[in-house]
Order: sequence, then structure tokens, then C-alpha cells
Amino acid sequence: MTENTEQPINRRSVLAAAATAPVWGALPWRQARAQAANTIRIGVLNDQSGMYRDLSGPGSTHCVRQAIQESGITMRGINVEVVQADHQNRPDVGSTIARQWLDRDGVDVIIDVPTSSIALAVNTLVRERNKVFLVSGAATSDLTGSACSPNTIHWTYDTYMLAKSTGGAMVRAGGRTWFFITADYAFGHALERDVSNFVRAQGGQILGSVRHPFPGTTDFSSFLQQAQRSRAQVIALANAGADTTNSLKQAGEFRITRGGTRIAGLLVFITDVDSLGLETTQGLVLSETFYWDLNDRTRRFTQRLGQMPGNIRPSMVQAGCYSAALHYCKAVMDMGVAAAKASGVEVVNRMKAMPTSDDAFGEGTIRADGRKLHPCYLFQVKTPQESSGRWDYYKLLETTPAEEAFRPLAEGGCALVRA
Repeated sequence: MTENTEQPINRRSVLAAAATAPVWGALPWRQARAQAANTIRIGVLNDQSGMYRDLSGPGSTHCVRQAIQESGITMRGINVEVVQADHQNRPDVGSTIARQWLDRDGVDVIIDVPTSSIALAVNTLVRERNKVFLVSGAATSDLTGSACSPNTIHWTYDTYMLAKSTGGAMVRAGGRTWFFITADYAFGHALERDVSNFVRAQGGQILGSVRHPFPGTTDFSSFLQQAQRSRAQVIALANAGADTTNSLKQAGEFRITRGGTRIAGLLVFITDVDSLGLETTQGLVLSETFYWDLNDRTRRFTQRLGQMPGNIRPSMVQAGCYSAALHYCKAVMDMGVAAAKASGVEVVNRMKAMPTSDDAFGEGTIRADGRKLHPCYLFQVKTPQESSGRWDYYKLLETTPAEEAFRPLAEGGCALVRA
């Protein structure tokens, strides 16, 4: 269930596969204790084998390793270990792994965790044990709202951002009536809620919605037909990963857009576009906070990553894992290993006090509610004729500045925010 993918990273060691047991287990007791006291353990928890593997999975671990190397933390004599595990998109599995990591294996920080229901559960566990949770893959905006925690930073994107950017663009383009096809778990519910709020606020109307099981559904025909019967101008896909690609593929087969209906993929990743191809996705409007070919800095970052698992370009989730891990390492170096291991709240406070800077997202800040701020980009997928080749998929339509991209601090209901 859990794979320890690295020996301690230090000046004399290289990244290598290791056994599940802690690597200091064979050392003399005093040496092992000293080693453990000077070791930071990072757990990458995500979908390693299912519908979110390409956008998260081993690629997220690869990006965390890159961040450790670039941070310079090992040059300070600090050992860093990385473990990874597959939560299988199941809250019970994800909670069990996180609890074992925190209670038995000495993990100091958990990173990534796509699937909002699992992220909310891990959020509680990390807070109870005063460790650190850096969320990249999960989307629910509740993580900086009703479920905000002093131990958690929500890094890459969220449902409010998607609603404002993609949802707002669709309404401005004339989509006044909407019908939702929604994944039946925390992420889908939050995304439908946040987009619906934006649609209504701009004078639009929600004609209905249907929820599909998560995970385990591959046939979306009945959901698409129900949406089509509503005669909505926009059919909104409040799902992600393979659910989104299957929905888009089947919508094309049923010619859902033939009568002028538009499909809104509310959370589409570059790996989804690659999987479906430009013939299917051309013209699709979507929002991301990272694109490998956005500017010189993102291109340099992508080049430094080298060959990603699966020979893909990094998604915004994977780039978020890099950015979060890099800033975490900077905070640990700033405050010292002993203090960092003693209190996750103090680590997060230090991270909030320090401005962020990296080649994936540029300059940024972290708010009191744990929301990492950076710009959001509205893209349109290129036609096959516009693309120069694989991974040249997006053209930029508009940029939402960091201070406008996410929900206003006062509107989230986070208990950490003082009136």
C-alpha cells in the first residue's frame, strides 16, 4: 500500500528505491535516533493507479523530488525522505494510510491528495496530530472555508477559482441556462455549488443536475441524454480525470453540441486533452494555474524536470506539488528541523510569513485562511492546425490576477480569519 521511494537525500546519497521499513532501522540505536531527529519525512498521497494517475500519481512524487534537490536543504546537512502511496480514491484507504504515516512512520508533511473527500479526512487527521498538509490535487474550496485548518495550505486551485474563471467565461459568452453532470462526492458537490452561485449572480438559470457515482462509472450516456432533454445552453461537467474524458468523448459520439449546446469542462487538465486529442477537444475553454509553455520560467522548470513518469508534461497538480514542497523546504531551513518537527502549525505560520517564488507559479503569497495566491489563466484548446505538435495545446484567452482569482478572504467563513 505504501512505497518508500527514497533513501535519505543528503550530500552523499542519490535517489534510490528503498524498503518499506525506515532506512535507519539497521543502524545502532543512538545513530538511528540522531538520524531520525535530523530527518524530514514527506508523504505523497494520491491516485497511483486509477483515473487521476496521469494528472497526479508518480508525476507528483517526481516533482517533489525535484523541489528537494533545488531547495538546497540537503546542503544544510538535513536528510529528507519521500514516501508515496496509492489512496485508490477511497476515503477509508486514504485515511488509513495517513494515520499510519503520522502515528507510526514519522511523516512530517503530507502533499497532494486529489479526491476532495479524502483530503477533508486527511485535513482533520493532520490537524489532530499537529503536522503539515499541503494540498495540490484536491479542489473543494471548503479547505479554506468551513474546513480551514492552521495546519493546511491549499496550494494549486479550487472550485471557487474554477467557477469564477471557466463558469464566468461561459456566462459571458451567452450561456444563460445550465445543467450539471456532477460526480457524487465532495469535489463535485462543491464545484456545482460554486459555479451555480456565479451563474445565478450573473443572471443565469440552473435548469437541473444529475449526480453520477464516484468512482466506478464509465457509461455517461443516460446522464448526457438527461442533460440534453433539459435544453440547457450549457451542460456543465462537474467531474474530473477519466470521468471528464469519458463524458467529453461520449458527448461527441452523441453529437450533444449539434443543436448549439455547449459543453463546459469545469476541471480539465492538459493530460485529459492529450488523452482525447485535439480533434475532440479543440475549442474547449478551461482554466489552469500552470501551463508548461506559458512563459520562459515554466519552460525552464519543465526542462529541469527531465522525463516525467509516463513521458508527459507536468499538470498543474504536479507543478503545485513541486511549488509546495519547495516552499516547505525553505521554511524548514529557516526555522530548523527540530522546530519544524515539533509543530506543524508553526511551519505553516512560517510558510505564510514568507513570500513564495518559483518557476512554476512565479511570485505569490499565502493568506491567513491557508489559500495560496497566484494568477489563474483561461485557455482555449488549439485546433490541430494551430498546434505545432504534442503538448502544444493551449492559447491564452485571459489572466485573472492573484488577488482576484480566489474567493475573497472575508467570504469563506474560515475561523482563522479575524473580523
